[in-house]
Amino acid sequence: MERVEVLRRLGEGGAPWDVLILGGGATGLGTAVEAASRGLRTVLVERYDFAKGTSSRSTKLVHGGVRYLEQMNVTLVLDALRERGYMLRNAPHLVRNLGFVIPAYDLLSLPYYAFGLKVYEMLSGKLSLGPSKALSRERTMELLPGVKADGLRGGVLYQDGQFDDARYAIALLRTFQDLGGTAINYVEAVGLIERDGKVIGARVRDGESGEEFELAAKAVINATGVFTEQVLGMEGGEHEPLLTVSQGSHIVLPREFLPGSSALMIPKTSDGRVLFAIPWHEAVIVGTTDEGVPRSSVEPRAMAKERSFLTEYVGRYMGRRPEPSEVRSVWSGLRPLVRKGGGKTSKLSRDHTILVSKAGMITVTGGKWTTYRKMGEDAIDRAVEVHGLPKKRSTTAEMRLHGWVAAPLDDAGEWEAVYGADLPALRALIASDARWGERLHPRLPYRVGEIVWAARFEMARTVEDVLARRMRALFLDARAAMEAAPVVARVLAEELGRSDAEREWDLERFYGVARGYVYEES
Repeated sequence: MERVEVLRRLGEGGAPWDVLILGGGATGLGTAVEAASRGLRTVLVERYDFAKGTSSRSTKLVHGGVRYLEQMNVTLVLDALRERGYMLRNAPHLVRNLGFVIPAYDLLSLPYYAFGLKVYEMLSGKLSLGPSKALSRERTMELLPGVKADGLRGGVLYQDGQFDDARYAIALLRTFQDLGGTAINYVEAVGLIERDGKVIGARVRDGESGEEFELAAKAVINATGVFTEQVLGMEGGEHEPLLTVSQGSHIVLPREFLPGSSALMIPKTSDGRVLFAIPWHEAVIVGTTDEGVPRSSVEPRAMAKERSFLTEYVGRYMGRRPEPSEVRSVWSGLRPLVRKGGGKTSKLSRDHTILVSKAGMITVTGGKWTTYRKMGEDAIDRAVEVHGLPKKRSTTAEMRLHGWVAAPLDDAGEWEAVYGADLPALRALIASDARWGERLHPRLPYRVGEIVWAARFEMARTVEDVLARRMRALFLDARAAMEAAPVVARVLAEELGRSDAEREWDLERFYGVARGYVYEES
């Protein structure tokens, strides 16, 4: 359905929706799929683009959380390992098994890591991705070419999951639409509608036209991540501080820094963090940091100390410290951590929390990408209980997401495989116009026709939507993305019927965002 038609229908009002979801990240989209799969008439609004925030800025891991096991949070690890198995089973075009190697530089650490990871493996039960193994020094160096050899005693190999986070969010969006749900991006909730002390909907504004209208709903669910407290504040009255916001930053390096097929896991840095170096889309992601920040922002920026920390550890473990020109992209995401006694953000739990306000609005916050489905299930269970919605069993643990395919086409590159079952249709679209088969940029694998696909089928509205979240260009090579942006702006303007002035405005806005992804040494 065209955006203008969606907006027209929303603006007409009519009978209240069963569920109105505010927020189009992992939590909101997972909740939307859960609601629609139970037959509930559901609408989701997102004030920016789907997965614009932290849901596109993760470390690309689908995991139980080894460090949470060390913290003895067994319940969280069990839940996450189970959900990891569901994600791999329900979206194999987006989630894959990946081997992680922990290099050990003293003899005592080898049995310690081996035992802990064997427990981690056992906790996953039937959904295990494979056994963990102790490695010799030689085998460790084979799996991690270039790893620091001085003092290396051996290593431990374990299996965990990797995914493309923003593409997974788009698969959730398409699944929600396949189930009959209605979603719209660039529509912001500007106020709540209350009657007799109860929240019965929200007043929303279209970010493109400025038009405002009301959406009435039996249940309103706040799934706005690090902006949760802003929405809670719309109710008025006093609210206890709920979240501590933590920032995690990443850098992206050329593949030669980690040329093997395994990921590197550093279990404890000098300040007690866990750090990863992971092969992803023919590049290497290094992250993440964990720094408390005073407030939430739409475009968080990596601090100088985070950039220095990441490059220092690359030098310690991967042979040499990268030159600034070798860092292809740098980005940061924010974590909504539920306050439970304060302390360092790295020690705060990643459990999720469901709250019901006095006015009946349901808030779901905390958690992490891997547990998004469980968060949605719990939120809808609570909505059913509080608002008397029809009771139906959750089926999302067995639900194949849009694009599900048992195995990618033999000739599909990693960037193409994310389309899953849609890939033949995408290829047919590209073949229908000679211009659309052209490479977007020499350093990027994407084709011009993917811009058209993103606009027609994936609700992309801006250059940033395309280059950051439909394609992953901005996250993989910020300079290349900026160089490719004029072509994206032109094709997108043609698809959406925009003027030259609108095209240039979109392009300049993208440049303003993209400059923050270009690594510059402080």
